Amino acid sequence: MTGAPTVPDGHIVLVRHGKTEWSESGQHTGTTDLPLTEQGEADAATLGERLSGFDFGLVLSSPMQRALRTAEIAGFSDVVVDPNLVEWDYGGYEGRTTKDIRADLGYDWAVFEHGVVSGATPGETVEEVAARASRVLLRAAPVLQDRDVLLFGHGHALRVLATVFLREQPRFAAKLLLDAGSVSVLEYEREQPAIKLWNSLG
Repeated sequence: MTGAPTVPDGHIVLVRHGKTEWSESGQHTGTTDLPLTEQGEADAATLGERLSGFDFGLVLSSPMQRALRTAEIAGFSDVVVDPNLVEWDYGGYEGRTTKDIRADLGYDWAVFEHGVVSGATPGETVEEVAARASRVLLRAAPVLQDRDVLLFGHGHALRVLATVFLREQPRFAAKLLLDAGSVSVLEYEREQPAIKLWNSLG
């Protein structure tokens, strides 16, 4: 139909940063700026080949060193820092494991269901994380008309970004697991936002 919106041809490629000590121990890592482990760096070194089939018109990264270093090792020297890709601010739960938090609270706490409390930082609601994700997607939209966009980020924030892209409620992200060093691909199937690939480690 004449005047109908053009369906974007590009893909959104999500890369969760490589392993850190806290990603391995299950500690919530929001504002703490940890480096990659040796294994995390080794995993990042495989990304260049895994991403070689895309035509990236925009490459964005969280400002955290674990994301920026992953991008660097993968061969993306033209990466642009976008603060909206930073991980969820866990507030008083920063550095703590789910098991530890549950022991203190006395119930089966889950970050997507119950949220966080303030601590050294105020913390964020899942809706606030989703609002940041929306700003990233708005930035990506013009590029997606005919080229791909690459995002280096973090487990929870990228899961929320995927739900925003899919037009789902942000808490749906609880059902989208995302491992360190993984690659995921979002695209449009006709007019519908869709997952083409999720949590690929190879």
